[in-house]
Amino acid sequence: MEAKTTVHAVDPKGLLIGWGIILAWGLSLAFLLNWEFSWENPLTYLAILLQTHLYTGLFITAHDAMHGIVSSNKKANHVTGWISAILFSYNFYWKLFPKHHEHHRYVATDKDPDYHASGKFFRWYLSFIFQYLNIWQFLLMAVTFNLLKLVLPTENLILFWMVPAGLSTLQLFYFGTYLPHMGEQTNAHHSSSQPKNHLWAFLSCYFFGYHFEHHNSPGTPWWRLWRVKENQGA
Repeated sequence: MEAKTTVHAVDPKGLLIGWGIILAWGLSLAFLLNWEFSWENPLTYLAILLQTHLYTGLFITAHDAMHGIVSSNKKANHVTGWISAILFSYNFYWKLFPKHHEHHRYVATDKDPDYHASGKFFRWYLSFIFQYLNIWQFLLMAVTFNLLKLVLPTENLILFWMVPAGLSTLQLFYFGTYLPHMGEQTNAHHSSSQPKNHLWAFLSCYFFGYHFEHHNSPGTPWWRLWRVKENQGA
């Protein structure tokens, strides 16, 4: 695949889509934290998957904000990214920002914070997680959990707030980092791309399985990556 960077003007729909994800996550969580669920009900497990997917959407929204493509208004763009990151287990947007751009600048090298030369899944995953986690996140999560459990069922908090957050890190890592960057990639972005299947690409990680396309066109928002894939005919 030949590297050819594509630049798009910021689409005004980006802000609506970003805030749509934030609101969907918030409304879904508010319902689920008060839901009298049953372990025998298949909808319980579907709800966990839905909330995991929406958590991933929060991170993807913050990610697009780091590329300045949520809104052409810089303040609105960064505020949306900051809020999305905070809601994703108290990630700090301005800490994520430089690390993500290092990933793009030094992809698949020892200067890439998202890369692990071993290629081994669990070592790479732990390295990936600890690049971004810090003690303040653990403390804030612990304080929030202990306050919320005074008014909400503990099981609901664990099942629909904590578990989906953890599963989402696996989703982001596996589909958005591990698969695209594992092994030897000889193209300019050292990135592979999953076969064209737009439904699976969205469900798996908001089209970020089309990872070469993202690196080749970082000015394209997540919801337009499928078009880049179409144009490349791969």
